[in-house]
Amino acid sequence: MASLGRRRGVPVSRERAVMAASDCYIVHEIYNGENAQDQFEYELEQALEAQYKYIVIEPTRIGDETARWITVGNCLHKTAVLSGTACLLTPLSLPMEYSRYVALPAGALSVACAALYGISWQFDPCCKYQVEYDSQKLSRLPLHTLTSSTPVVLVRRDDVHRKRLHNTIALAALAYCVKKIYELYAV
Repeated sequence: MASLGRRRGVPVSRERAVMAASDCYIVHEIYNGENAQDQFEYELEQALEAQYKYIVIEPTRIGDETARWITVGNCLHKTAVLSGTACLLTPLSLPMEYSRYVALPAGALSVACAALYGISWQFDPCCKYQVEYDSQKLSRLPLHTLTSSTPVVLVRRDDVHRKRLHNTIALAALAYCVKKIYELYAV
């Protein structure tokens, strides 16, 4: 039974839609030999490079490592954005003689995190993915065929805007820090 969508008046099916097989890749936890872990890693690399929309990782060890790697990248991104914003907004909220004690370290932290992200994560195919926790979205995936009860599900997301945001804020923080350091030591 279909009803009208709230925003656009488009018919919406209330039944769950299942993902197409071409959108989802499953790294199955099947041990056939001594090099099973290497095979799992190879399958994951191939799936990342093939740019599947969803990647389901059954092997616990590789799934946890991948989730941690993505979490560290997210932490670097958020730290670069938040500390850069703090660097740029501190002079507006604190007196000028105190603001440099907060703004300069925050700016340096922003630049360091953006640089580390750029060096370590920018060209890694894993940076295009996020771990999916939404049970409604997960219910559309073919998870009934899995042997693992706790798979890690990655969803591909465009990160161009995210990279632009933290690079722009980090560059603005760098410019502010260079200007303030020049003012401190030139006088």
